Amino acid sequence: MQSIQPRPYSDGPILNAYPDSLGGTMGDMVSFLQRDALRDVFSSAYVLPSLFNTDLDRGFSVIDYRLNELYASQTDLDALRALGIDLKLDFILNHASVLCPQFQDILQNGDASPYRDFFIDWNRFWQGHGVMTEDGYIQPDENLIRDMFFRKPGLPILMVRFPDGSRVPYWNTFYQEVSYPRVDAQVLMRAANLQYGAALQLAAIINTALDAGQNPAQINYDRWERVRPAVIELLESGRKYLGQMDLNIQSPKVWAFYEQTLGLLASYGASIVRLDAFAYAPKAPGKHNFLNEPDTWKVLEQVRTIADRFGLTLLPEIHASYGEKKYALLSTQGYLCYDFFLPGLIIDALEHGNGDWLAVWAREQKQEGIRTVTMLGCHDGIPLLDLKGLLPDAQIGKLIDTVVSRGGLVKDLHGQKNVYYQVNATYFSALGEDERKLLLARALQLFMPGKPQVWYLDLFAGCNDYAAVERGGSGGHKEINRTNLTTEQMAEAMQRHVVQGQLSLLRFRNTCPAFGIDAELTVEQPSETTLRFAWQNHGFSAKLDADLSTLAFAVVGQSIGGAMIYQYLQS
Repeated sequence: MQSIQPRPYSDGPILNAYPDSLGGTMGDMVSFLQRDALRDVFSSAYVLPSLFNTDLDRGFSVIDYRLNELYASQTDLDALRALGIDLKLDFILNHASVLCPQFQDILQNGDASPYRDFFIDWNRFWQGHGVMTEDGYIQPDENLIRDMFFRKPGLPILMVRFPDGSRVPYWNTFYQEVSYPRVDAQVLMRAANLQYGAALQLAAIINTALDAGQNPAQINYDRWERVRPAVIELLESGRKYLGQMDLNIQSPKVWAFYEQTLGLLASYGASIVRLDAFAYAPKAPGKHNFLNEPDTWKVLEQVRTIADRFGLTLLPEIHASYGEKKYALLSTQGYLCYDFFLPGLIIDALEHGNGDWLAVWAREQKQEGIRTVTMLGCHDGIPLLDLKGLLPDAQIGKLIDTVVSRGGLVKDLHGQKNVYYQVNATYFSALGEDERKLLLARALQLFMPGKPQVWYLDLFAGCNDYAAVERGGSGGHKEINRTNLTTEQMAEAMQRHVVQGQLSLLRFRNTCPAFGIDAELTVEQPSETTLRFAWQNHGFSAKLDADLSTLAFAVVGQSIGGAMIYQYLQS
């Protein structure tokens, strides 16, 4: 495959946060970045998609891409731009909220909706490739579905009620929830021709059953069985949905939506657009249902054609093992890719006092021209299974055990831990809440190739938030690393050495000319426990000498002629 020249972009550090993470609003985040202590620290801000009009999944279920009036305004975004900070924003390529205008039009108009095929009608997709069931959906042929990957047990279907009462299955990879309106006696009197007393008793039976999670067909109507059809019709006609519905990339209207959305993100000041869940978008009977090839790359290239018109750099999100080399394939096509290997490699290096694998990965990136966005923590979790093929499996297992022993959480997927790619924890807690480890981890990240992304809670050395996990219920494991900080908490944390040290290192990384996408990097290992990174560019140099066993390190920056312009020491 021919290598494509990447598009230019700034490689300065990115601050990563929700719009309400730092004080409560984007305005508060901007005020934080306007402080003298934050001057020249970040070149970009990655604001997660609760910035938009969303409903679920902390923003990853988008109703539309207008700014969320609770958190942000165009004035806030303009103020960011005035600071010289550009934006990295999300575009969720695979799905949209059921509350989006297109899906709501389907619910209102059914087959007459112009958006009838904006989402994937399961039965039309599988027509000729399965058997129709009594429940109204096609059960695909076993040989076609056997190897398909689904994010949840069972078929990814949401049965949608059209206005004429018919039920149509739509493809639903991620979350879904169906709810029914509670009834009162007067409504039942009219709908089922009941006397008031009977309606009062039946309303109590129905509402108790609905509260217990039963659907209308499961309710025991007791002595009023004769009105079951009328009551079911009443309840079903008022059913409501939450969830994320898969978009039909075969529809021209979807591609018009893609173009409109990318244009809007560019108008907000976006420089990089992260493509969330994009690898689920191309679907075909018998294929894997994730990262189908070559379909995924064709779709990605179509999206890039649109993005190029708006001057946007795309960052496709793919979780795949090192051994699969998907990161290399992305690179040859000129895309940025996430360095999902670095978080685990740094923990491994600090736990064992050995930087062999860090050095191997750093050299590969420079030699092969692989361009990445790096991170320690993020809004999801610490990816560790991505390391398969780079680290031995037993070593990866020990890494997972180490983070879990320090309070990290592993969520089963279909009851199998070995297919879930991340451990939920703050990076600080994953390091044993050792400030010296966090400072060295940050220094290592900043000297590795790539554009460094900094999770706001890592910057403040945040600890695992178990109260947030408990509040989040069965799906609350990710809340362990999503604590919103008040302005008072931020002000207090700014006095800590571990915060001031990170800000100093980040400012150096952002302003020193020695770093750059095309700068020269050498990586040396003077001993088994030490690493030396040296960057050179435009006559400037930046060096990191780190002892992984003692956690001591030194960062030195020099200008043209060798004059020292920066020094940071941890003894």
